[in-house]
Amino acid sequence: MAAAGSQSQQIAQAINWLKGNFTQPLRIDDLAARVNMSTSTFHHHFREVTALSPLQYQKWLRLNEARRLMLTENQDAAAVAFQVGYESPSQFSREYSRLFGAPPLRDITNLREMAVTEMA
Repeated sequence: MAAAGSQSQQIAQAINWLKGNFTQPLRIDDLAARVNMSTSTFHHHFREVTALSPLQYQKWLRLNEARRLMLTENQDAAAVAFQVGYESPSQFSREYSRLFGAPPLRDITNLREMAVTEMA
């Protein structure tokens, strides 16, 4: 899919790094340098590959991991917010609602109810 040293491979390396470090603060300049690209070239190709900016992708990773933790490990939203790298539970809740269409507690409750209904 991506030839060695190609821009696609460089973006794949950045994505892999983000997946392992999504809880950490993200500096785009540092991530671009990590994969040997200029910031503007990195940003352009990242969006081309993922349809998201690097920060949007990091947010998507954080929120999906938070959803998984709340759903499968019964953790509360505030604890999960900090665990996935948010500094504020209210910021987490706003961004969670934007992505999933409902605040964390309501979303998780709805998902659990849907699972019970499907099992019946």
